[in-house]
Amino acid sequence: MLWKKGRRSDNVVDARDDDSAAGGGGGGLRIGGKGLSLTAVVLIVGFGLLTGQDPMQILGQLTGQLSQPQTAPVETRDRPAPPANDQQADFVRAILGDTEDTWTQVFQQAGKQYQDPKLVLFRGQVNSACGFATSAVGPFYCPGDRQVYLDMDFFKEMAQRFHAAGDFAEAYVIAHEVGHHVQNLLGVSAKIQAARQRGQPMEGASGLSVRQELQADCLAGVWAYHAQQRLNWLEPGDVEAALNAANAIGDDRLQAQSQGRVVPDSFTHGTSAQRVRWFKAGFAQGQVNQCDTFGAKAL
Repeated sequence: MLWKKGRRSDNVVDARDDDSAAGGGGGGLRIGGKGLSLTAVVLIVGFGLLTGQDPMQILGQLTGQLSQPQTAPVETRDRPAPPANDQQADFVRAILGDTEDTWTQVFQQAGKQYQDPKLVLFRGQVNSACGFATSAVGPFYCPGDRQVYLDMDFFKEMAQRFHAAGDFAEAYVIAHEVGHHVQNLLGVSAKIQAARQRGQPMEGASGLSVRQELQADCLAGVWAYHAQQRLNWLEPGDVEAALNAANAIGDDRLQAQSQGRVVPDSFTHGTSAQRVRWFKAGFAQGQVNQCDTFGAKAL
């Protein structure tokens, strides 16, 4: 991927070495001397869903930190930009910058105004407006402060544990989180939250959580289409790398790897095949109207 063609965003802030963002430790939560891995989080979340308990509360009880966070949410206003010689951060700035260009154009064509999100680079753990999180939960978007949070060690985990490597695979991850920001701006996130408060079930093979995540995959595909049309920056194998990443983090594959069986009733993101399908749906023509996962009978 010729990512250096991308315009660098000014909305990436660096909180990787900030004690207030990292809870003073900067090394992530530890249980029994070992880091809380993605696999462990999947197991905990699955257990919580099966038993009707809040997975975040379980995590909090295990770590002793979530239920009583001692850090304030990251305030990005006075945070520095990443160092100019940090190539990995420069990559993130290039991808985020192009998502800004793409969605500004798409929103303008629809008579709307796009508002850029901030992207916070952190290391180990961070406190957002959505609460405390460790890098083990992976990149995430918080609608409360309209910020994307990313520990770039997640990309190492993708490559080593899930064999999903490559610049475009990493770009897909960032674009997926920006897709959640697009949903927030379009009012989708508010509708999901209202449904949650009414007690409507979120999880399950065709639940609202799955539909929300698959739509973010599709929106990542929409971005990828427009970015390619504008910059012609994809090289042979790049699209396959993104599809491999989508395939690697499907609920069915993660559950099979972590617990040896698949439990569709606890799905939150969709199967590997579904994630690939919806990314491809957005990438095919770059049309947002192809991303109506909520109206689709078959996901």
